Amino acid sequence: MKLMEGKRGVIFGVSNTHGIAYGIAKQLFEAGAEIAFTYAGEVMEKRVRPIAEGMNAKVIMSCDVTKEEEVKAVFAELEKVYGKIDFVVHAVAFANREDLTGEFINTSKAGWDLAMGVSAYSLVSLARNAKPIMNEGGSILALTYLGGEKVVANYNIMGVAKAALESSARYLAENLGKCGVRVNCISAGAVKTLAASGIDGFGKMLKAAVLKAPLKRNVTLEDVGKTGLYLLSDLSSGVTGEIIHVDCGCHCVYASSEEMELVTK
Repeated sequence: MKLMEGKRGVIFGVSNTHGIAYGIAKQLFEAGAEIAFTYAGEVMEKRVRPIAEGMNAKVIMSCDVTKEEEVKAVFAELEKVYGKIDFVVHAVAFANREDLTGEFINTSKAGWDLAMGVSAYSLVSLARNAKPIMNEGGSILALTYLGGEKVVANYNIMGVAKAALESSARYLAENLGKCGVRVNCISAGAVKTLAASGIDGFGKMLKAAVLKAPLKRNVTLEDVGKTGLYLLSDLSSGVTGEIIHVDCGCHCVYASSEEMELVTK
């Protein structure tokens, strides 16, 4: 019997085969899970539908996570098709491109509200609407990044939004724990994805991560996907309210020997 056989859930945020959400979806599907997919608008549907159909999805729906009625519609359909579900993956984030360059101090109020709404509050909305149809032992997983804990050049408002996401996950873990539902985050290292390409200087970020990381490489989609599988399966039945770093150890190093060597030169 496969690890996720008989488990059903939904992923918000798959956009292509190069993203972290896809890496998690692939691991879940290969482990036997039934996965529903959402997409944001017609343009994204062209990318997401082939992926979803390739994983035999029974539910493929449009959903703007900032619109409560659309979130409600997704979970109503999931209840209709599955009855109960076992997991929810939140892989949704957005900020204006101009807010991902220059200095954080120049973030506009509109840019702040947009990034916070899409990237952080949406987790609260998804969890609230998922709660009535989540099986005991279910799991909610959100994707974050080290920029929510430390300053990362040009990550700016997204770093603050990720900090809000992580704190929200802890509060949700407390709220949903009494229902037997766990809430965790994966803090993935820098991965060359379509979303990451919007961050100014991302190529340098990838190179810097290799210098700092104890494993001396960048994290892969498979690395993150396998950790996602762990957190969404019964293997992590006693884990909730956690931020699991999957970044080849980058988060634990202040200055590597390689970086120190560069400084001395």
